Amino acid sequence: MPMTLEGVIAMQACARIGATHSVVFGGFSAKALQERIIDAGAVAVVTANFQMRGGKQLPLKGIVDEGLGLGGCESIKTVFVFERTTAACNMVEGRDITFTQALEGQSTECAPVMVGAEHPLFILFTSGSTGKPKGVQHSTGGFVLWAKLTMDWTFDLRADDVFWCTADIGWITGHAYVAYGPLAAGATQIIFEGIPTYPNAGRFWQMIERHKCSIFYTAPTAIRSLIKSAESDEKVHPDRSDLSSLRILGSVGEPINPEAWMWYYKNIGHEKCPIVDTFWQTETGGHMITPLPGATPLVPGSCTLPLPGIMAAIVDEAGHDVANGSGGMLVIKRPWPSMIRTIWNDPARFKSSYFPAEMGGTYYLAGDGAVRSADRGYFRITGRIDDVLNVSGHRMGTMEIESALVAKTDLVAEAAVVGRPDDLTGEAICAFVVLKRGCPTGDEAKAIAKELRDWVAKEIGPIAKPKDIRFGENLPKTRSGKIMRRLLRSLAKGETITQDTSTLENPAILGQLGQTY
Repeated sequence: MPMTLEGVIAMQACARIGATHSVVFGGFSAKALQERIIDAGAVAVVTANFQMRGGKQLPLKGIVDEGLGLGGCESIKTVFVFERTTAACNMVEGRDITFTQALEGQSTECAPVMVGAEHPLFILFTSGSTGKPKGVQHSTGGFVLWAKLTMDWTFDLRADDVFWCTADIGWITGHAYVAYGPLAAGATQIIFEGIPTYPNAGRFWQMIERHKCSIFYTAPTAIRSLIKSAESDEKVHPDRSDLSSLRILGSVGEPINPEAWMWYYKNIGHEKCPIVDTFWQTETGGHMITPLPGATPLVPGSCTLPLPGIMAAIVDEAGHDVANGSGGMLVIKRPWPSMIRTIWNDPARFKSSYFPAEMGGTYYLAGDGAVRSADRGYFRITGRIDDVLNVSGHRMGTMEIESALVAKTDLVAEAAVVGRPDDLTGEAICAFVVLKRGCPTGDEAKAIAKELRDWVAKEIGPIAKPKDIRFGENLPKTRSGKIMRRLLRSLAKGETITQDTSTLENPAILGQLGQTY
């Protein structure tokens, strides 16, 4: 579905009749859709003829037809088609029906079907370390309860607020903080179908002014890309819009580096709006660690402290607590309402992935590394456990190196770091960099690469200097803005890209990233 009201209505309609739903992001391929339909055992598909994105009509029903045609989807009996545009699409007689046709003669009343609190509300497929999608199963009672509570706690929700979460409903953020949390809390909210750079990169700021948005919740990736746009074109700078309606800003999806945090705080919040830097995951179903606005002193780059009832800790590989100031693995020691209930059709994988026996089988392993500050005990996420590099016996988080590169504020707009095998050091650091100027080549690229290596050596130490640096106009991202690190790892290793790249916002970018400096 496109990011329209009808997408949220479809999710809520499923919940009302007790039907478990599984939202598949509209940018996914036909093959990805087929795999999810088969795994979920779905009986119906809700889609649209087209979606509007960046001024273009993109087919959705065509992808559904292709996916169903790949085989194994015989469980699908009905395809509901929302006519987002007037353009015609293929309709299969006896299977496909438009929203208009489906609503003909229907009552405006629909009594909710009562279900138990543990009834599966939805399955959301997320990528695992093996590449095989995991169907994360959430419960009806616990998920909605925590979504509602965290709307109130994290965003200090008030009756006159206008709340805007920019996430797509295809991701967990769109489930918790677009489809369920705001509506359960009675919030007025903005739902946005477009992209932040169309028709220009000032779109977010113009919409905040137009709709008097008071709570704005977006991703660091979006913030960093808009920093680059604002610094290169004053016509789209946030100063051109009236942002005085804002009172709370939020960050979601990945740790926000301190430089982006400060830009967000100064240029969007005008140093008056607290930033709630929220740590959570698809599996947690809602916020775990986040500042409470007006109550928690803020530190750029830190998600600060756990919410009430969340027993977060940092442990070593045996599950023993580590001292503040020492890094380790983030765990949650006790259950909470919206935690993952199981992996759909794979309870053994659920247990081994999230409750490892070597930690006693009772701690939830988040999969992220973290460190607590020695003074306040604030949490800082250092990156995924599998994103820790071991270079000549030194363990370093990729996030730390990325933050150092982006701290070169006069030069670097974005950076992503991955490891590749190295005969000498075990692993070598490979950095993919987007500059605030054009993409360099030749001697200029070599000179800038040296400057960046020297900078990282100064910021972290010589051991953290990237062995390979590659430049591009952008990083390979999904249409939701998530960096596709698996592709970067393949590029770093010199492998031929055989993975599905249909979800990339700009597949052509891969060609730029081949040259190493």
